[in-house]
Amino acid sequence: MIKLTTDRLILRDYCEEDFEAYYKLKTDEETMYYMQDIKLGSREEGKKDFADVLADMKSEHRKFFFLHMELKDTHEQVGSIGYTVVDETPIGKIVHLGYFTYKKFWGNGYTSEALGKLLEFAFTKDNVYRVTTGCLKENVGSEKVMIKNGLIKEAEHIDYEWHDGKMKTRLEYRLLKREWKKWSNRFASKGHY
Repeated sequence: MIKLTTDRLILRDYCEEDFEAYYKLKTDEETMYYMQDIKLGSREEGKKDFADVLADMKSEHRKFFFLHMELKDTHEQVGSIGYTVVDETPIGKIVHLGYFTYKKFWGNGYTSEALGKLLEFAFTKDNVYRVTTGCLKENVGSEKVMIKNGLIKEAEHIDYEWHDGKMKTRLEYRLLKREWKKWSNRFASKGHY
C-alpha cells in the first residue's frame, strides 16, 4: 500500500472505507469541471469505478496510481492525485498524470506540494521514465502547479477540445526522469526541497 507524506498532507492508496469520500469528490461540480471525462454520473457507476480502483491496486501489473489526498492534521479530504500507466518500456513506465481538488483548497499550494512528492515516488520508487499531463489553457492554476514542479511545456493545441459549449485550447506538459533529477537537484541546492 502506498502512503506518502509531505509537510501538510498524507497521500495514500484508497481503501474500502473511502467510497463515500471518493464518490463525493468525483461528483463535485466545481472539482470535476475540468475533468468531465472521469466525473461520476451515478452511485452505481461510482461503485463500479471504485471497485475497479481497488482491484487494480492488487494487480501484478497495476495501471492506476491515484492517491487519496488528505490534510495531515485533520484528515479532511483535499482531493486526488496520481497517474495512469499508459506503457511499460525497457527503460521505464510512461504515465499520464492528473489531479483534482476541492475548490476550497485551491491556491494554497497543496496540489504543488502533493505533486512534488508524487513525482519523487514515481521517479525513485516506481520506475517511471516519462510523465505527461496537460490542461486547458484557461486553467491557469493547474498550469502553475505543473511549472512549479519542473514540468516542461511541449505543445499548445489551438481549439483542440470541446468543453462547456465551446472549443478550447489545450496545453501539454512532460517531465522525463533525467529532467526531474536535474530540476530537483537544482531546487535542493537552493534550499527549497
